[in-house]
Amino acid sequence: MLQIILNYAGIAVFASSGATVGIRKGFDLFGIATLGVLTGVGGGVLRDVLLDITPPHSIQHWPNITVALVAVAVTVPFARLVIRMNRAVLLLDAIGMGFFATSGAAIAVDAGASWFAAGLIGMLTAIAGGILRDVIAREVPYVMGPDDLYAIPAMMGAATYVLIDGPQWIAVAAGSALATLLRLAALAFHWRLPTGPRDLIGN
Repeated sequence: MLQIILNYAGIAVFASSGATVGIRKGFDLFGIATLGVLTGVGGGVLRDVLLDITPPHSIQHWPNITVALVAVAVTVPFARLVIRMNRAVLLLDAIGMGFFATSGAAIAVDAGASWFAAGLIGMLTAIAGGILRDVIAREVPYVMGPDDLYAIPAMMGAATYVLIDGPQWIAVAAGSALATLLRLAALAFHWRLPTGPRDLIGN
């Protein structure tokens, strides 16, 4: 039950972030809804495609899309409030990212993927929705810019799940907690990866 709740919470938060970007970019309601849904379920769809799960589980059943659409419907009239609640949204986003990373790794392991592939697929599950959102909105993907760490915590959470030899719920909890805490620490202390050589920027 906890995994289901966290899955829906993650979809809702990511869909809300997609809708917020769509509003900021001046999209119409269809565009806002589309961007929100893609952000919410995009990572799961990529995971399923990589694992040859067809049709993708993320869009095979109605609850995932419904949760994303409800999140969009709530976000549109309260967009200003959502933007003002930035810290709360970042917290929920970190929790959703952590769960998506470990659940992606768990599904990959169950599908027979190697430990290395499972770690990568877990990370991609957590970040792909945001990359889709930013590309469609014609922005540099957040995870590729000089911002606080995002992909690295996701990868660490997925790797933690893969490395723990124990009950699945313990591995999911540990991986999700580690990814979430690393993301929150990165936000608090502005942990970032080095950028390219300064003298090459602009060339």
